[in-house]
Amino acid sequence: MTTTTITTTTGARRGLAAVLLSRRGSVYLNTPTPAPATSTSAVDALGGVSLLEADLLERGFLLSGGLRQALVGGADDQFVTAGRSLLADIDAALGADRDHTPLFRRFPDSTPSDTLAFYVDRVLTVLLQEAEQPCVLCGSNNTVHAVSPCAHLVCTKCFDGADFSACPICHRRIDADDPFLRPQDHRPTAGTRRALPARLRVLSYGGTLADRTADARSELAGLLSRTGALSPQDTDDLLALLDEAGDRADVTWLPDSIPGRAAKALVLAWLLDEPDHHQAVLPVVVSHITTATDVLRLAAVRSGGDPDLLTPTRFTAISRPLRRALLQALDGLDVTLVAGDMRRHAQAWKHLAERLHPFEHALRYPKAALAFASLRQTTLTDDTLSRALRATARTVPVANTNRPKVALALWSTQVETALAEADVQRALPLLTQRPGEFLRRLDHVLRLAGTDQALLVLDALERAVPHVAPAVVLSALGEIRTRTRKGTERVFFPKGGNAKAHIVADERAPLAGDVVDRAVAILTGEILRRAGQLTPVDTAVVDAGLDGMIAPFAERTASRALVTLPRGSELPLPDGRTVRFFLHWMESATSGRTDLDLSAAMFNDAWEHVGTSDYTRLRFAGTAAVHSGDLTSAPAPKGASEFIDLDLDQLAAAGVRYLVAVVFSYNNVAFDDLADAFAGFMVRDEDGNTGEVFDPRQVEQRFDLTGQARASVPLLIDVQGRTMRWLDVVKGVTGTNHAVHRHANDLATLGEGLTGLFTSGARVGLGELATWQAAGRARTVVVRHLDGSTSTYRRHPEETTAAFATRIGTPNADESLDLNATAVHLAYLLRGDLALADGSEAYALYPAGLDAESVRLLAASDLVSSLPPQ
Repeated sequence: MTTTTITTTTGARRGLAAVLLSRRGSVYLNTPTPAPATSTSAVDALGGVSLLEADLLERGFLLSGGLRQALVGGADDQFVTAGRSLLADIDAALGADRDHTPLFRRFPDSTPSDTLAFYVDRVLTVLLQEAEQPCVLCGSNNTVHAVSPCAHLVCTKCFDGADFSACPICHRRIDADDPFLRPQDHRPTAGTRRALPARLRVLSYGGTLADRTADARSELAGLLSRTGALSPQDTDDLLALLDEAGDRADVTWLPDSIPGRAAKALVLAWLLDEPDHHQAVLPVVVSHITTATDVLRLAAVRSGGDPDLLTPTRFTAISRPLRRALLQALDGLDVTLVAGDMRRHAQAWKHLAERLHPFEHALRYPKAALAFASLRQTTLTDDTLSRALRATARTVPVANTNRPKVALALWSTQVETALAEADVQRALPLLTQRPGEFLRRLDHVLRLAGTDQALLVLDALERAVPHVAPAVVLSALGEIRTRTRKGTERVFFPKGGNAKAHIVADERAPLAGDVVDRAVAILTGEILRRAGQLTPVDTAVVDAGLDGMIAPFAERTASRALVTLPRGSELPLPDGRTVRFFLHWMESATSGRTDLDLSAAMFNDAWEHVGTSDYTRLRFAGTAAVHSGDLTSAPAPKGASEFIDLDLDQLAAAGVRYLVAVVFSYNNVAFDDLADAFAGFMVRDEDGNTGEVFDPRQVEQRFDLTGQARASVPLLIDVQGRTMRWLDVVKGVTGTNHAVHRHANDLATLGEGLTGLFTSGARVGLGELATWQAAGRARTVVVRHLDGSTSTYRRHPEETTAAFATRIGTPNADESLDLNATAVHLAYLLRGDLALADGSEAYALYPAGLDAESVRLLAASDLVSSLPPQ
């Protein structure tokens, strides 16, 4: 096994071993070297593996039988290296490689019950305490000392140095050897059993390093087949996999097409990193460029910029051979489409033109030169360039050669004009040229069409939808099926570097029911048609527990997380256990002193604010919500951590229905400016306190805080329903001194709006998508219910795929099937606790014991990207 470990700075890229560990649950070893055949060595090996197993169990992982046998049979030095590397990667993924000492080291027991009184004591000390004078609070002599480095005068009798981990007055970290910080009293570990986490996973033996390379190529192929945007974590993994499995000298591994635009830019830029291979690589690069924006993305990535073009890029120099290749690629495209794409990123293209010099090659690449001339509104004269541009423009039907400046009739202009004039018959032929744009505007076009022309729009939809990316089809389906009723609010997730949710009043008139029904039938039928083209299977299993999950969308802004949970998904919380939020951050040289605040806002059924848990209120309703204290600095190497304990039963008794978790940057430092920042939550046994504030075994979710945001809203809890909804959005804030009660109204609007969106059906559920895929591929579909029972549905000879899909999940089931005696080749599971046949495919939110060597593990994104357009 490699010794590569994760550097856990914010947004850092994982090593290859950590990538495959996360994605496949696989561990790889060097070619096993048989240990000496002695009883002593066998006992030592078994003892070492047992210790490793114990360490892994404390982190929520188990060894498979095959991996255990491989470790026992390997050489001692290999075992030590493999074990250390494995634990380091797991600790980095969980956040257990950081110090997690809260302000009150005996949290939650020692958290003050009266936050105001504690604050008053601190203020009085700052204002009145003087050196070499009795304590102003208790009057004791010789108990007041200055702590380092803040120099606040602290009374050791009023403030317990065995409990505080920072200055009691300003809450900034102080020197570890300061006399005020007395050794912490160790609490005895409780003897009760600690439950295993829901994310428990069995680690499998992936084989040797040669097998690792093959698996890396398989994962790389899967990422390159994605039709939608990659998440930041998938993007990081793609680059790590390229370095291991890619080959610039022999590009036969590269697929003929890469549907994901950002992924394509990253791969092509990676191919061009070695100038020695340019001669062989440039033709491949040109063949993969299908739009003008592909060129802009590629240039941005090569210049260290963003492939999604969300931020301006300062373009670096481009070599002459690459310059010619890019102009050749542009010249081979439809010039009117190129000109339209350039107009969408006009400023960036004007800067790139300074590096490409298109007019120098106007005779060799005339269409590319014409597109740039249209962008720059080049004035035509009698010079050589103008004559060449006029000659080229005469070959373009929509060009106007009579004007003094180059003029092309752009597709976007024609569409916007037709829609503004409500000319549906003129807009439809234009929109069908770009089917994806047609579906994005489907609601608008149907409203313009009314009942008179709705049939024209629906017929055009039926022709266009086979050519649209699956994520766009699902988005249109979710949106259109809710349009028979008048909405109150609309939620937008605009493209950007952070996941922001904008909520506005819905002023649209509803659509006619028969129009919506026909549109839904067309869109659903297309998903079923595509599913039917996938490899057929006899039996598929779908977990009803997936019904609360949402099919992935807006993945480019998803947080890097321990458990990849699609935004908007809702999962049940275990009964009788305490939820503990945690936050850790570390300052960098550029950020300076930084104060992050872990907070929770609480609301009743009507989304009225009823309480908070943050630095302004350390306890809510006694022990219903307990905060660990406000640390106001996080210097390296330890950083700082904050926690909030939530007793859901007590919160419900106090009238709390919804609780929204928030992380604020109090002094307005962006998360990206920090050396490290992450948060998450544990689910703890109420009677199983281990004495450790941060227990890796009980971590259920851990996610990075990244981007230029200053406030993150990761999740909300339905306290009475005992469910957690993953939001993963940021909140716009300005200024400093943020506190959760000042943003309570905005958080209520956000929480209520997003809850309404994700429960309205406006987003397709992952369970729905799984059911459609199972109906399209399998003759028999078994639904596993939450109580462990099953319902079996067999497709009847006369039953259409649509009718079969509609029947799945209803009481109209067939004779039950014994899953224990059936070979299952396709499964969509909440937890991977089902025996599957070799070579099967499975999605599982929690993979548990599924072995990637015998089962193809699917990500939620794979369920979408497996339905490509024609």
